[in-house]
Amino acid sequence: MAATLYSLKGKRVFVAGARGMVGRAVVERLEPEGCAAILAPGRDALDLVDQAAVSRWMAANRPDVVIVAAARVGGIHANDAWPAEFLYDNLMIEANLIHAAHGEGIEKLLFLGSSCIYPKFAPQPIPEAALLTGPLESTNEWYAIAKIAGIKLCQAYRRQHGADFISAMPTNLYGPHDNFDPETSHVLPALIRKAVAAADAGERGIAIWGTGTPRREFLHVRDCADALVFLLKNYSGEAHVNVGAGEDVSILDLAGMVLGAAGIVDGEVRTDPTRPDGTPRKLMDGSKLAAMGWRASIPLRDGIAETVAWYRGNRPAT
Repeated sequence: MAATLYSLKGKRVFVAGARGMVGRAVVERLEPEGCAAILAPGRDALDLVDQAAVSRWMAANRPDVVIVAAARVGGIHANDAWPAEFLYDNLMIEANLIHAAHGEGIEKLLFLGSSCIYPKFAPQPIPEAALLTGPLESTNEWYAIAKIAGIKLCQAYRRQHGADFISAMPTNLYGPHDNFDPETSHVLPALIRKAVAAADAGERGIAIWGTGTPRREFLHVRDCADALVFLLKNYSGEAHVNVGAGEDVSILDLAGMVLGAAGIVDGEVRTDPTRPDGTPRKLMDGSKLAAMGWRASIPLRDGIAETVAWYRGNRPAT
């Protein structure tokens, strides 16, 4: 691999969204990089939807690097129930941060997107070039449109102003500090919550939405954080970069893994075909990042077991 393009040593790094699952992992991963400071204000200290507040904070704190890991996120139900908030809040967060970063002459910015930016029936594995080649999955199009706008905003500032702004598109993420709320969580934390509750109640199985046939790729959040730091140090280009694990699994098999991790061996997974499946398959083509020298290291089964244990030790008391 070629020499590092950009060193984080001695830099002031602003992690927007540092209290979320990804942000926490990024802060932890940055610690051995020798940064001068890791700036991680919470929502109580900085409202990222407030343009004036973001501009004032950026001018006062003068980071060298900005990592945009902040977003309003949620699963199929949340996207369907609150489309206005998902579109508006995410557009404002990314626009405020990217514009303020340009205004303050920030050295490097990394925008974190999502694999839902790709068309519903994109070729599999999904290459970066599939962006904007077909209709989006309707159940999360509001979030996807906002994330596409963020990619394009980074490209626009790069083209017009020469800003070193890059974008990374991770696949489905999971791990400690995930959102386990039944109304807004993604599929894996939702399954973990259900499976642990079933195990606690002495039940032998769980119910899932849809047919269980869709296939999804899952990346542990620590692997994602490692990839983001790798890209900050080794990539400078207009095109976004996929970040994935390189393999996918059916939702039915995933549910079986989660049940096993929760202690329910050979448990029953009850499907509900009246509920939406979402995109039939989402597997990222990670060859671009692999060619740079990065690969995921945490096996899915191991990561699920760790996350189940974390959830059991950190879930709210009932």
